[in-house]
Amino acid sequence: MAADQAQFQQLLVSLLSTDNDVRQQAEEAYNNLARELKVTHLLGNIHNGQQSEEARQMAAVLLRRLFTTEFLEFYKEIPAESQNQLLQQILLAVQQEVTPQLRRKICEVVAEVARNLIDEDGNNQWPDVLQFLFQCANSPTPQLQESALRIFSSVPSIFGNQETQYIDLIKQMLAKSMDAGSDAEVRIQAVRAIGAFILFHDKDKEVAIYKNFADMLPRMIVITGETIEGQDDQSLLKLLIDMTENCPKFLRPQLEFIFEICMKVFSSQDFEDSWRHLVLEVMVSLAENAPAMVRKRADKYIVALIPLVLQMMTDLDEDEDWSTTDAVDDDDHSDNNVIAESSLDRLACGLGGKVVLPHVMNALPAMLGHAEWKHRFAALMAISAIGEGCHKQMEAILDEVMSGVLNFLRDPHPRVRYAACNAIGQMSTDFAPTFEKKFHNQVIPGLLSLLDDVDNPRVQAHAGAALVNFSEDCPKNILTRYLDGIMAKLETILNSKFKELVEKGNKLVLEQVVTTIASVADTCGAEFVAYYDRLMPCLKFIIQNANSDELRMLRGKTIECVSLIGLAVGREKFISDAGEIMDMLLVNHTEGAELSDDDPQTSYLITAWARMCKILGKQFEQYLPVVMGPVMRTATMKPEVAMLDNDEVEDIEGDVDWSFINLGEQQNFAIRTAGMDDKASACEMLVCYARELKEGFAEYAEEVVRLMVPMLKFYFHDGVRTAAAESLPYLLDCAKIKGPQYLEGMWLYICPELLKVINTEPEPEVQMELLNSLAKCIETLGPNCLNEEAMKQVLEIINKYVLEHFERADKRLAARNEEDYDDGVEEELAEQDDTDVYILSKIVDITHALFQTNKALFLPAFEQVAPHFVKLLDPSRPVADRQWGVCVFDDLIEFCGPACAPYQQIFTPALLQYVVDKSPEVRQAAAYGCGVLGQFAGEQFAVTCAQIIPLLVQVINDPKSREIENINATENAISAVSKILKYNPSALTNVDELIGVWLSWLPISEDPEEANHIYGYLCDLIEGNHPVILGANNCNLPRLVSIIAEAFCTKVIEAQSATGTRMLTIVKQVESNPDVMQACASTLSPEQQQALQEAYQELATVATA
Repeated sequence: MAADQAQFQQLLVSLLSTDNDVRQQAEEAYNNLARELKVTHLLGNIHNGQQSEEARQMAAVLLRRLFTTEFLEFYKEIPAESQNQLLQQILLAVQQEVTPQLRRKICEVVAEVARNLIDEDGNNQWPDVLQFLFQCANSPTPQLQESALRIFSSVPSIFGNQETQYIDLIKQMLAKSMDAGSDAEVRIQAVRAIGAFILFHDKDKEVAIYKNFADMLPRMIVITGETIEGQDDQSLLKLLIDMTENCPKFLRPQLEFIFEICMKVFSSQDFEDSWRHLVLEVMVSLAENAPAMVRKRADKYIVALIPLVLQMMTDLDEDEDWSTTDAVDDDDHSDNNVIAESSLDRLACGLGGKVVLPHVMNALPAMLGHAEWKHRFAALMAISAIGEGCHKQMEAILDEVMSGVLNFLRDPHPRVRYAACNAIGQMSTDFAPTFEKKFHNQVIPGLLSLLDDVDNPRVQAHAGAALVNFSEDCPKNILTRYLDGIMAKLETILNSKFKELVEKGNKLVLEQVVTTIASVADTCGAEFVAYYDRLMPCLKFIIQNANSDELRMLRGKTIECVSLIGLAVGREKFISDAGEIMDMLLVNHTEGAELSDDDPQTSYLITAWARMCKILGKQFEQYLPVVMGPVMRTATMKPEVAMLDNDEVEDIEGDVDWSFINLGEQQNFAIRTAGMDDKASACEMLVCYARELKEGFAEYAEEVVRLMVPMLKFYFHDGVRTAAAESLPYLLDCAKIKGPQYLEGMWLYICPELLKVINTEPEPEVQMELLNSLAKCIETLGPNCLNEEAMKQVLEIINKYVLEHFERADKRLAARNEEDYDDGVEEELAEQDDTDVYILSKIVDITHALFQTNKALFLPAFEQVAPHFVKLLDPSRPVADRQWGVCVFDDLIEFCGPACAPYQQIFTPALLQYVVDKSPEVRQAAAYGCGVLGQFAGEQFAVTCAQIIPLLVQVINDPKSREIENINATENAISAVSKILKYNPSALTNVDELIGVWLSWLPISEDPEEANHIYGYLCDLIEGNHPVILGANNCNLPRLVSIIAEAFCTKVIEAQSATGTRMLTIVKQVESNPDVMQACASTLSPEQQQALQEAYQELATVATA
């Protein structure tokens, strides 16, 4: 045994070796040992005072890791006596005279065992550890007191289901440990223990815990302040940051004091930057997580904080090569100016423009007028940073802001010119399209002049990047005015920089210019065709020849550019190059030289192939065997994940490729996020193939479904789950060609998983896509696609989501009565409300799909959820609730026809009341319902239809009925009158008079769906030679031709539709009488005449095809 122990000691020494080979061999030997042997030796080494400190620490770390992953398996295998011995030995280890570092690691072992010995019901199966905690806490030895607190911090759940009975003792122990007379380290650990205990409790228990521990908060903050003064231990400051994120309300009583401490540090130059960064994080995090509280109670500190943050943004290094360097490194996230800029952005988003904008605007003039470039740079970067958070307030003063920014495009310092480009680019995104419409005549010339800044390539490139942002959201009709000037400049730069690449290897500006050309093409569409022939040879040359590693990004961006140009100019122009370009894009995949995993070209290729698919349509199918491999490989990429303790997290915390989720109790889930965006992008491209190619993609549908369904639970990336959900109806559509049995099998695989994830998905944006996917799947598959069990689950989903909708509305109502309620809170609540309404609309889409496919057969199932939708109709509900409530009953009437009668007591009063509602959205839904009632509900509703008519007339004749916000509701009302007149007029006493009034409401211009009904009825009346419509001696013909011409002019009717064809046939009949046609033509505007000619041509093209 002694020999074994000695051998193991040697193994520990080898594990600590700096020689990789020695260490690897030792790791292998250690991994091959039996579990029980590992535990025995590791524990023995922890107890062995003769062993070196490093080896004992290593033994404690290895034992804790072993217990984290395998404790229960090991523990259950050993006899009860050995179990007791093990637990005793572990507690004895804490009581040894050891160094603070080793004691800390031993405490982590105790904590790990304690965590494992609490069962699911909260029973602590190691009662001795609780006794031990209290003994240590009451011990005269500070080291033991500290150990008890460390263990409790690591496992705040240690008391399990006995917590309530122990709560006073726990509180007593913690309060005593924070006494001024206690050892300094004990005080620090006591604060950490209280923090961990409060953070551990979930929302249900937090109120009681906050109340119980409120009297301890002042002391906690005082001790935290002491550690800050001493500048020696940042753990309490980091804990405070955790608390600002997770339980800011607990901190409310000490909010001013917290800000006082933080501002003292942040405004002082006596503290190292790392301390200033942490106190800034405390304040910013409070502003993000409890904005109303900060606005109300800490406003005076924000007034002082913002100028200090702006001052920190000026902390920049001089760098003579900055503007000429070709290789740009990412900003260092620990630099003062980067942290300050990010903090300003977060303050603006958290507290809103009312609070932040005035203070920034007050400081800007002095900064912009400062002789030193750093201040001008910081001011312009501040404008970039606050746009998103101060959107509403800043939009109102854009002229003032821009008058300042534009001048700095000509600043003598290149970094200031760069910052001006940055501000313009950011505002182009934040304030689109208002910004583009207002400032195009200043911004475009300004950026084009900076594209000539050849001595400062970094500024030149950034001007190109700003032009990308501007053109992305610029209305096409504005950008095309400048197209010749923009393209002349970009082509010149493309040619000169291409030459520079060949001669000097410089590529920064060239990469940017290629992206800028792509963005301009994307916005200008077919207008871009004029530049195609000049650009394409150069771009193809780059794709063909940029094969070295350092040119991969350039090649990727050029691939993106070519595919976007192809999409812009259209198939006809692009088709002659398409085959050659596809061959170039596939060269890496057909010649066996696969791209490496980190090759930036992969994501560009995958999105370019999807664009090529849109351009080529069915012709793209020939490339599927080659492209599917790389796309599927990227889509199936597995993320790198790890479970790390807090120390391990600290080691890689600054790595931007990793994200961490703190699971509490010393456990952190880490995921390497690099590559996840590519995975999401690949999934989106698969959606594109399925949507565009339909049955042409059928051979891959099963493989892709087997990828996508498990991806519905890929919680590491929202975009992946969204794409997976979106793909399902399209994949079912692809599979239809393989027959009903195959389709049914695929749906049986999809359906249970889809329904399951709809119930568990945490993110509203993904919930929307999942609900949308379910509705589309039902529509795609048709009647009876849900078996009894599935239908039951769908009804449960509807029930769950509508109940949650009501609950969240009640919570928002309660929030309006809270003490911190203000305008900022109201804005937040309005955003939440928008999200909620959108989710409700998706639930209504599901009931719509079920009514549409199953008709009256859905009624027995609907009965189970109907009360929720009846509640939505209540006059006291918000506008959106009533709108969507009416829509549900519209569907019931439209798809169930006369079988809707059992619900008439519900929907009839609602339609009569809401068709004249103040809200246009509610009126529109009700008017549509009146129309389908006339069209589908049958003779039994003739009297109701007659009651509705005067109300519809009132709506249509209202003086404001044609205003932009009312027009859709009005056209739905006109359509409803048309449907009642056509399908259900038996109870009307004045049909001819009504038809005359109805004709006076035409033309309509906005709603193509209702236009078909309205103009279809008009054709019925004209073809039936209705005297009211034609007038005496056909005197109404000029007006009728004018109405028809206007319908084509506003494109509310398509020429090749059935109604469009009928309308054109009527005009042709009129044309057969030249005199009459001349009278008609004289009343038409040139636009109407042209629209008629184009409609004829369109119809002729369809006829010849």
